[in-house]
Formats: sequence, C-alpha cells, structure tokens
Amino acid sequence: MIRKFNKTFIFTAMTIILMAVMSTVIGTTPVYASAKSDVCNGVGLTSPDGTGCNVPAGSPTANSTVITVVNILSIVVGILAVIYIIIGGIKYITSSGDANNVTSAKNTILYAIVGLVIVALAQVIVRFVLKKIT
Repeated sequence: MIRKFNKTFIFTAMTIILMAVMSTVIGTTPVYASAKSDVCNGVGLTSPDGTGCNVPAGSPTANSTVITVVNILSIVVGILAVIYIIIGGIKYITSSGDANNVTSAKNTILYAIVGLVIVALAQVIVRFVLKKIT
C-alpha cells in the first residue's frame, strides 16, 4: 500500500513539473492577429472595431486558471507529503530497531520531503513562466 502511494506521490509531482514545462512550450507560441481575431469571432467576443477581443471584466484568464490549478495541486501534494512524513515517523518509532523497517521509514520520509521540494520548484517555475509570458 505504501509503495503504491509512493509511486502515486512521485507521479503527481512529475505531473506538476510536466505541466510547468508544457506551459512554457505552449506559452511561447506566437499568436498572430488573424488567428486571434478568428478565435475572438468564434467565441463571440469581438470588439466593436474588430481589432481584438472584448473580454468582460472579471473573466478568468489562462494565467489565473493555470495558477489556480497549480495551487490546488500543490495544496493536495503538500497535505499528502505531511501525511507521509507522519506515517514515516510512526513507522520509524514502531520499527523496534529492525533494519528493514527503519530503512523503509527513512525512505518514506525522504520521498515525502523530495515531493515537497518538487512542488515548491513547480510553483516557482510556473510563476516565472507566467511572468515571462505576460
């Protein structure tokens, strides 16, 4: 059960990193005026002069949506990491000096801390990329 959860935890952290990298790749693609006009027309947000989008005030932007998703994922992964640190601590206390159990407990704590570092780096990367895009 713990090994499966460790794999899930690592997969979640890697997904966040992949999202940060993909937002960099997608965000650097230039948007040309004709494509932007076509998109605006397609969603019904054409401005009166036809030169841009007439987006209502308070509408969510792509940047705010990405930040919200990354924040939610970071909170979930952070909570899971704290739970795993607690589980690792309990395993360490109840290991009774058995070398295999002590190693397993230390690995659980180590992987949880690595996950927290990855989540923190993902936050930094996403915010850096979004500042460069806008």
